[in-house]
Amino acid sequence: MILVVSASLRAESNSRIMAREAHRVLSADGTPSSLLDLRDHPLPLCDAGDSFEHPNSVLVKGLLEEVRGVIVATPIYNYDANAAVKNLVEMTCGAWDNKVVGFLCAAGGMGSYMSIMPLANSLMLDFRSVIVPRFAYAMEGAFKDGALADPAVTRRVGEVARYTARLARALEAIPT
Repeated sequence: MILVVSASLRAESNSRIMAREAHRVLSADGTPSSLLDLRDHPLPLCDAGDSFEHPNSVLVKGLLEEVRGVIVATPIYNYDANAAVKNLVEMTCGAWDNKVVGFLCAAGGMGSYMSIMPLANSLMLDFRSVIVPRFAYAMEGAFKDGALADPAVTRRVGEVARYTARLARALEAIPT
């Protein structure tokens, strides 16, 4: 099972469009998957205390614990993944252990195309997550009328989805 996470909190979100496309590709390929939109399950800010007992925190952590792979779709703000996805990791910490993780990034320009790497490194080092060695990065011009309009970006989103699913299946065969 693959969980596709839309981490944008903005109503008109390009990264959410990418998340929906990844979920569509997985469904079309027959890969069990679900789409988690953080707008539908607002998480409290991590305070290292009672925030972990919040119903949405418990729910989202449970969803992550049940899957083998995760695709994170995030906007890039100020050369980094948005605060919502970083808060998600903090609120669910150990649920990322030994997961395959792929990234879909939407940003305003080319200057931040490698900005997902600190988050990827953190997941890899802290939780032994296996990072998909390719990600999809899209700028504003890749979208039109609430949909992906760039065939190259659409293809890359599909590649991330399929690679995440393949790596997750391969890792299932390895005892943990």
